[in-house]
Amino acid sequence: MGILEQLIGWLQQLHPVGILALMFFIAYIENIFPPSPSDVLLVFTGTLIGVGTVGFIPALAFSTLGSTAGFVTAYLIGRYFEQHVVSGRFGKYLPAGAIHQVENLFSRFGYGVIVANRFLSGTRAIVSFFAGMSKMNLWMTTVLSAISACVWNFILLYLGKSFSQNWRVVVGYLELYSKIVGVLIGVAIIIFLWWFLRKKKI
Repeated sequence: MGILEQLIGWLQQLHPVGILALMFFIAYIENIFPPSPSDVLLVFTGTLIGVGTVGFIPALAFSTLGSTAGFVTAYLIGRYFEQHVVSGRFGKYLPAGAIHQVENLFSRFGYGVIVANRFLSGTRAIVSFFAGMSKMNLWMTTVLSAISACVWNFILLYLGKSFSQNWRVVVGYLELYSKIVGVLIGVAIIIFLWWFLRKKKI
């Protein structure tokens, strides 16, 4: 039995308070040690909402709090890394030009990326980390990440509740969505690297 099946089994056996606590933890840890099955578990939790095991509002609140707390933690790690590694004595061993280029991009477009953060599967921890490195306003990034997480979690919980026993169908489409987003992000990174290297040669 895989980890995902075990987590689903635990969810079915837990007291509602335990379900909410597990949702918070999974949403939190996703931002620190990706990848995490948090999206799949949220969809499944939607089925538990449908049968009255847990309430929709508490599930949305705890999952959003977990996502936001995880984002802030990764942000602070990025802030520490920038202050003590990039700008510190170890900075001379790093590709400073590329790092500062990414920081500049985040300074210009970072808030928009944070709003889209939860919808960019596989990049959530990276976005929060570079937001910290770029020294973006902590209050603003926290609010925007909370809004993004709330909207995304609402969609997943609602779909899980609506599809009930067919929740795995939603997961199938979610996996397809993640693959498409992953390919698009990969293409965007390749284009950025090509542009950056070309700019250095000019």
